[in-house]
Amino acid sequence: MPHSVCPWWVGYLLASPLRRIAYKPAGILGPYVREGMTVLEPGPGMGFFTLDLARMVGPSGRVVAVDIQRKMLDGLKRRAAKAGLIGCIDARLAQPDSLGLSDLADAVDFVLAFAVVHEMPSATAFFEQAAAVSKSGAELLLAEPAGHVKTPLFDAELEAAAKAGFVLASRPTIRKSHAALLRKL
Repeated sequence: MPHSVCPWWVGYLLASPLRRIAYKPAGILGPYVREGMTVLEPGPGMGFFTLDLARMVGPSGRVVAVDIQRKMLDGLKRRAAKAGLIGCIDARLAQPDSLGLSDLADAVDFVLAFAVVHEMPSATAFFEQAAAVSKSGAELLLAEPAGHVKTPLFDAELEAAAKAGFVLASRPTIRKSHAALLRKL
């Protein structure tokens, strides 16, 4: 599949409360995220999952939301400020070839990669960067839309994750998605 990035204006649709009918963030994330954690969310858009992540990690935790589109991050910050959660969220502008996370080496407890790896120029580079910032034993929830990402591409993403040091822990069920819970060795 050729590399393409979701247009910024689609962020408004992805952050819509109507999307909660199909995807319940707290239900998807609840088994993995706890208070005080440091969570990495690449490609947060305007924060559909981010706000729930911030509530879950609480004031002692942190959500590092990284996107290559400033307009997405601006929308995320507006929504977070309105919800009173901006203090828990570190919104960062990334470059196409780097998430810009060198200051987080071995600091991340959980990574949420929801419908985003297929949009990155290199799944291999993403998983290498995610592994570099993840603590030993950290989990990464990978979910890709089954309509956009066919099984062979998802399998290739899992192979890239394995080469970066992640092992398959389980295959959770997420509506209309290929999903895998990975753990860093």
